[in-house]
Amino acid sequence: MNKMYSEKEVRESTLKYFKGDELATDVWIKKYCLKDENHYYELSPDDMHRRIARELARIESKYPNPISETEIYVTLKNFNRIIPGGSPMSGIGNDLQIVSLSNCFVVGNESDSYGGLMKLDQEIVQLQKRRGGVGLDLSFIRPSGSPVKNSAITSTGVVPFMERFSNSTKEVAQDGRRGALMESISIKHPDAENFIDAKLERGKVTGSNISVRLTDDFMQAAINGEKYTQQYPIDSKTPKYTKEVDAQKLWKKIIYNAWKSAEPGVLFWDTIIRESVPDVYHNYGYKTVSTNPCGEIPLCPYDSCRLLSLNLFGYVVNPFTNNAYFDWDFFKSDAIIAQRYMDDIIDLEIEKIDMILGKIKSDPEDEFVKLYEINLWEQIKEMTINGRRTGLGVTAEGDMLAGLNLRYGTDEATDFSEQVHQTLKLSAYRSSVIMAQERGSFPVYDFHKEENNPFIERISSEDPDLYNMMAQYGRRNIALLTIAPTGTVSLMTQTTSGIEPSFLTVYMRRRKINPQENDVRIDFIDEENVAWMEYPVFHHKFEMWLEQNGYDIQLVKKMKKDELTEIIKLSPYYKATSNDVDWVKKVEMQGRIQKHVDHSISVTVNLPKETTEELVRKVYETGWRCGCKGVTIYRDGTRSNVMLEMEDKKEDILIENHAPKRPKRLRAEIHRFQNNLEKWIAVVGLKDGRPYEIFTGKLENGLSKLPTYIKDCEVIKSTFENESGEKYKRYDIEYVDIDGEKKILIGLNHAFNPEFWNYAKFISGVLRHGMPIVYVFDLIDSLSFKEDYINTWKNGVARVIKKYIKDGEKAKGKCPECGSNHLEYKEGCLTCMSCGNSKCS
Repeated sequence: MNKMYSEKEVRESTLKYFKGDELATDVWIKKYCLKDENHYYELSPDDMHRRIARELARIESKYPNPISETEIYVTLKNFNRIIPGGSPMSGIGNDLQIVSLSNCFVVGNESDSYGGLMKLDQEIVQLQKRRGGVGLDLSFIRPSGSPVKNSAITSTGVVPFMERFSNSTKEVAQDGRRGALMESISIKHPDAENFIDAKLERGKVTGSNISVRLTDDFMQAAINGEKYTQQYPIDSKTPKYTKEVDAQKLWKKIIYNAWKSAEPGVLFWDTIIRESVPDVYHNYGYKTVSTNPCGEIPLCPYDSCRLLSLNLFGYVVNPFTNNAYFDWDFFKSDAIIAQRYMDDIIDLEIEKIDMILGKIKSDPEDEFVKLYEINLWEQIKEMTINGRRTGLGVTAEGDMLAGLNLRYGTDEATDFSEQVHQTLKLSAYRSSVIMAQERGSFPVYDFHKEENNPFIERISSEDPDLYNMMAQYGRRNIALLTIAPTGTVSLMTQTTSGIEPSFLTVYMRRRKINPQENDVRIDFIDEENVAWMEYPVFHHKFEMWLEQNGYDIQLVKKMKKDELTEIIKLSPYYKATSNDVDWVKKVEMQGRIQKHVDHSISVTVNLPKETTEELVRKVYETGWRCGCKGVTIYRDGTRSNVMLEMEDKKEDILIENHAPKRPKRLRAEIHRFQNNLEKWIAVVGLKDGRPYEIFTGKLENGLSKLPTYIKDCEVIKSTFENESGEKYKRYDIEYVDIDGEKKILIGLNHAFNPEFWNYAKFISGVLRHGMPIVYVFDLIDSLSFKEDYINTWKNGVARVIKKYIKDGEKAKGKCPECGSNHLEYKEGCLTCMSCGNSKCS
């Protein structure tokens, strides 16, 4: 095992590595540092890059003309050139966790029996627990009202299963993050409208993204105001069920929902299938059915993909100067090398799948229980070996253009970007052909099947020599290229993400807070009751521009917004951020780049809050006409932003959501409840007449001295120093005994069970920030625990908090009796104000 380090050592070293960038430091330590539950085995990202280089070199040594470990390390170090995606970065050479290196999976099923649907549910969970994001298409499910041969008599349709799969995803933890899911449906399906509306109800289908697969004939009918026929099964020549709809009306609904909530995304399905190289091998199982959660990889069932990016800013020489230029030879060379790494990672993934299968088979579970999981991974292994699919892409496109003094969204910048992606395509395909010579082509390769594919035909016209080589030697990989979001990856490259422009030159960033985190400031609670912390940030490469142009960066950071804006106007980032770029230029750029990407592109068209539905319609229709495979829009304010525009005073933003300061003494009330047959108490601190904090604990040790008749008390917060000089806080209970004497129970936080301490602390955080009590109750009710007895703790705490809900407080959801959403609390009971139905707990 590697040398072990303390958390402090790792943080100090990594913070130095990222030159004081706390966000990049937090992300790397949390997501990518080699660690177990107790120890850290890498001091900084440099150790990670050496780990990855060792493993890639091991695979390279199996083949002719191997790249050495040292050469590989040089291409990886400092995130300047070649960057593996999140799953490969955390998983390569990591023997502490048995996880997949694949970022993306799709599962599929042609049976909509309960058995088939439960099989899908299990497959989603099994893949997500190995760190993968999952996509599935629901078009195979029979529409609502269809006859079924069970006690239900008729089918419930697609929507209940959307919610089921979404909830399963929310229950899966992935080292501090939640699983990711994409659910799609064909517009041809009779339940498409119900699918499109499913997320409008607050709190529904919150665990997945949704996209609708649009066909060319639907788009034409919608634009022309014609009728459109839906059917089930969607691809049948003799469907069991048909339904005629107003295409324009349905199209308007898609537009409205996206305008209102940023979903559904749209997939231009005929373009995806027409351009897809893997789909020419549909008889081998490579029929595309859905996409991964971010939409950049259309996949067939049980295939997967791993991601890797080239940092485009790394190929700009003399950035932000009059002598800036792009090093084309360096870029071509690295593109060829990067595709080799991608193929090496497939071999590493096959090893990982074998480890996963070995782990499953050795588990002391019933063989029948393990059967489905074993079958799942054996199918994935077969598709991985036969296709050897890769996901090579880029990041830092926005910074590359700025570094070359090109303004994102202009014709000149888009022309240059298209040239970059054409070069990447031809270089990566050349690399795959060279590897076919050295290592062999992917097993199902057939040149004649690909002859009429539009993507391959473009390669033939752009590089006839490459096309002839491919005809002679084949290709190592069935499909090669994508443009992924590169979210956390771009935080570590300290660049713009994917092909996106800079979000904002100066912005506030929000980081999601997990309930388990201690001593974290909460600045914002979103509509789904998720807590966030805010950071003020200057875009890194804008700082580089300032430095190149002789500005004092620290002085600029103290300027007011108006002064800062005048400086930004002089930079290539002016009018080139997400909200500034003209939407037409953005979509046209995506369409032009898409011609050189054999998978798809994850990109978002950012629109201002005042954007009309008509403008959203134009964005979508332009994307369809320009050859985009999908379009996602985000209208400002439709979701809780992770990044926020900087106001005149940073301090105002940081202070406005702060909790009121806790006094040293706080009046409290004591409530008793049962937890797994044990006697527990909850101490609720009150400020201005409402709950401010909560502690829970078992009545044993010091707490057993608390008299049963005591309800009112005070919680005293004190600060102490230990022998090492480290400060710590202590909470004590002070109460008045029956004889009038004041008594103190010392060390409240030590007496209370640590298993629940962090959950109570999280609940306290949202209470202190003024979240309405009814939403705090909903938050507690939504907490998921593995053990049943913990749910008893959850229910006890929920009942305690519920005591503080005032009559007349509105509640979300619908009445199970009449369907009304007019629900209020009356005397502790959830009451429908329309029909009077009441539920108490």
